[in-house]
Amino acid sequence: MTVAIVVLNQRSVSLARQVAQGCDGMVYGLDRRTTGVDHSFAEFGPTLRSLFEEKTPIIGICAAGILIRTLAPVLGNKTEDPPVLAIAEDGSTVVPLLGGLQGVNDLARQIAQLLQVSPAITASGEIRFRTTLLAPPRGYRLLNDPDQAKGFIAQVLAGATVRFETHPTPSPTSFAWEGSLPEWLEQSRLPWSESGSESGEYRLIVATEIGPDVRPSDRCLVYEQLPQRGYLAIVGTGPGSFEWMSPQVRRTLLEATDWVGYRTYLNLVEPLRSPSIRRHESDNRVEGDRARQALDLAAMGRRVVLVSSGDPGIFAMAAAVFEVLETRENPDWSLVEIEVCPGISAMQAAAAQVGAPLGHDFAVISLSDILKPWSVVESRLRAAAQGDFAIALYNPVSKQRTWQLDRARELLLEWRSPATPVVLARNLGRVGQGVRVKPLAEVTAGDADMRTVILIGSSQTRQVQSGEGRPWVYTPRTYGG
Repeated sequence: MTVAIVVLNQRSVSLARQVAQGCDGMVYGLDRRTTGVDHSFAEFGPTLRSLFEEKTPIIGICAAGILIRTLAPVLGNKTEDPPVLAIAEDGSTVVPLLGGLQGVNDLARQIAQLLQVSPAITASGEIRFRTTLLAPPRGYRLLNDPDQAKGFIAQVLAGATVRFETHPTPSPTSFAWEGSLPEWLEQSRLPWSESGSESGEYRLIVATEIGPDVRPSDRCLVYEQLPQRGYLAIVGTGPGSFEWMSPQVRRTLLEATDWVGYRTYLNLVEPLRSPSIRRHESDNRVEGDRARQALDLAAMGRRVVLVSSGDPGIFAMAAAVFEVLETRENPDWSLVEIEVCPGISAMQAAAAQVGAPLGHDFAVISLSDILKPWSVVESRLRAAAQGDFAIALYNPVSKQRTWQLDRARELLLEWRSPATPVVLARNLGRVGQGVRVKPLAEVTAGDADMRTVILIGSSQTRQVQSGEGRPWVYTPRTYGG
């Protein structure tokens, strides 16, 4: 669900935008005092209470007391409160206030990691046990009523030990540690009784089947493990900047149990990763192995995100996943739910930097001859040039492939004017971004690398100067006869 980030003055808008990038948020600003927000409001109290009653998570970049006093009239059942947290105006403090059973502390940790500060978490059980027993993770449901669960937690906080069991159990005489601990419990600091001992005063049961022998009580917490279908999302994070990442992709990344990807692309989204998300990184040229790893993890019931930059369906990992899936090497892959989440492609981002060079028909060609012979690349370049398409070139130059771009220029000059504008865009959305426009005749292999996308104009592509002297490149929507 989208988070409402509420600001009361213009100084807080830039911080709100930073937070929004990390939590699928929309910025709400007080009108007359803020500009450049997603939603303006005239009255703080009614707006905040309305968001709260709609169960919208709220982040207030303001004093905690303002939020508490404003929401006090609508506070009710704590099990239903949406997450509410306060952030200091300078970003130095993140304070969860409400919604402990709806993940406010996880949200606080996520935002604190983004801002590189420590969250001010005060919940005794979560601090001591490193887990929220009243709000288990996805795939588990607590069967105890709230009073039973709170009584159980109070006794464990007071010093009681806990015996873990799974049901159905293979042996009625088994005691502690019957079955393996789920990951969320294994990572906790609950006071488990010793293996093989009956000394655990309180029991914690994870049950796949709820039989008559599984009875929740104030001395026994029972979690039903729900059937889980594996999930694999193949996402495109855009060229590099968080501003170019879609809300769908951010949300999918945040809800994952595992990230899989090329280390450079994982590093770009690392500020969004919570400690509970496992990172599986690999080198760039092992796409098939990476796809298999992602499918295998998802087939185990995990929620996996395979990370690509740009758009995952354009010279990226989506095709690799379906190529591997078609081999049917693992029958369990057929049970995995797969979703492709689009992203802004490098060619779109490059075009936006200079105007509209792809404003009419265009072709997209990779100059890499690793997965197809160079003869095919040449035939496609000739066809696109002869058809007078604007052309986007991916993978123009690498350490091993240094001559292909020069050869492509020679082919294109058979049909294009030497003065045809060419856009060379490198490191889009990242540190060191550079965008240049050169005549086709002057382009060389030294102008590009694997982080460069190249846009080559058609015969109709033009350059125009702005009032500030900035050159724009565009291809008209109409085509001359």
